[in-house]
Amino acid sequence: MENLLTQLKSSSREKRLIAHSANQSLTTADLIGRCERLAELLTEKKIKVLSLHGDNSINWLIIDLACQQAKICLIPLPTFFSKNQLEHIFDTAPIDAILAMQDDFFISLLTDKISFSQKTILSGYHLLILKHASSSNSLPKNTQKITFTSGSTGKPKGVCLSNHQLLEKAKMLAETIELKNQRHLCLLPLSTLLENVAGLYMPLLSNGEVIIPSLLENGFYGSSSLDCEKFCQSISHHKPSSIILTPQLLTVLISAVEAGWSLPTSLEFIAVGGSKLSQHLLTQAHNLALPVYEGYGLSECGSVISLNTAGHNKLGSCGKPLAHLNITLDDNEIIVSGHTMLGYLGDSDSWNKKQFRTGDLGSLSNDGYLTINGRKKNLLISSFGRNINPEWVESEILSHPSITECIVLGDEKPYCIALLSTQNSENNDAALQQLIDISNARLPDYARVKRWHRLSHPLATQKELMTENGRPRRQAIEAQYQHNIESLYS
Repeated sequence: MENLLTQLKSSSREKRLIAHSANQSLTTADLIGRCERLAELLTEKKIKVLSLHGDNSINWLIIDLACQQAKICLIPLPTFFSKNQLEHIFDTAPIDAILAMQDDFFISLLTDKISFSQKTILSGYHLLILKHASSSNSLPKNTQKITFTSGSTGKPKGVCLSNHQLLEKAKMLAETIELKNQRHLCLLPLSTLLENVAGLYMPLLSNGEVIIPSLLENGFYGSSSLDCEKFCQSISHHKPSSIILTPQLLTVLISAVEAGWSLPTSLEFIAVGGSKLSQHLLTQAHNLALPVYEGYGLSECGSVISLNTAGHNKLGSCGKPLAHLNITLDDNEIIVSGHTMLGYLGDSDSWNKKQFRTGDLGSLSNDGYLTINGRKKNLLISSFGRNINPEWVESEILSHPSITECIVLGDEKPYCIALLSTQNSENNDAALQQLIDISNARLPDYARVKRWHRLSHPLATQKELMTENGRPRRQAIEAQYQHNIESLYS
């Protein structure tokens, strides 16, 4: 299966409403017609690699499916990426056109890097045709979507995938979850692969409906700020049967229910992923009879790898691996075979590998449930599902000479915190905060240090907290300063 439109055409329910937003609803026939017209226009302009930057909308869906039809490689650009991260994408990906809600944003952003030969309005977006492809990098064969990892460093990796891989993943998810007459509400950004595959492709492949409000209508401001009341109102108003949440959003949902808000009775399946889910949060959800099911996935594996379902649910696990994947363990590291990525953009050594080493430590129970036990590398995953390399943030803060030590923490938390040492103890807190503010301005909002604690004794004087070559022993530091860390999140 290379094209979702082909599947939709085979449906005999052309007049059935299939896609909704605040101001429009499309039947299957409407959606097919609009996608085909856009595919013809994109083909006429000889676009091979198209980047897409914009809010959630029906037009976003139309552009995605039109690119499938026209065999154009689509690169969704995360709206929460910083200027440097977006510039990195254009440095490495052979992009020859941009579809964006705001053309002036990209013209000012990339004016020193690329030039445009044509500007026009297309499907509600500004189409900017580049004079020359932004990079000469080649792509693995059959690359039709490039999703960028969620920015653990200033240089996110481009994961190359085929439409066949993604649609097979969506088909397998539909067969695994078995939701009848699915009505899915897209809450996460569509540039997020999980929402793209499980939130759009899966319902459409199983004759379901998709509801696509803007992120603002769902209560989101930026990538890490949320109007909780607006968020819950959106769920109540649309009455979906399924939604996808990060652990932080599940926390909001649970708090609202405990405060007296009632979930719509239509809601059958709440998938939770993006970062590790605490046992406490799962137990809370279970005690409130919320239909919450934890899963595990990676962009490099086309999103979902394993998932709990109504028929097979084991609290504390990430569920059973999807049937088309093979999971093995090597020294407790999870290795995935079958339908993994084509490779990383610009890294030909990673192309066409038969298996992917996840870097995650885990175990498989005798009855086939996968449990995640941690990560091999020092990667933080916030409770909003954002990947953050602490050394990236630390390097920004340590660029100020008066700050001599910095340890950034924030795994499974809504924001980053830092433990700091300064060159001169006489530096007052206000001056130190100014330096933090300068560093934060260079970082995307999800990686910024929101609170910090000044250490009374440098880590370098405490051998049990540092290696012989001066590297921090992060677990030991967390244990030593647990009380201070907890106070920064209280």
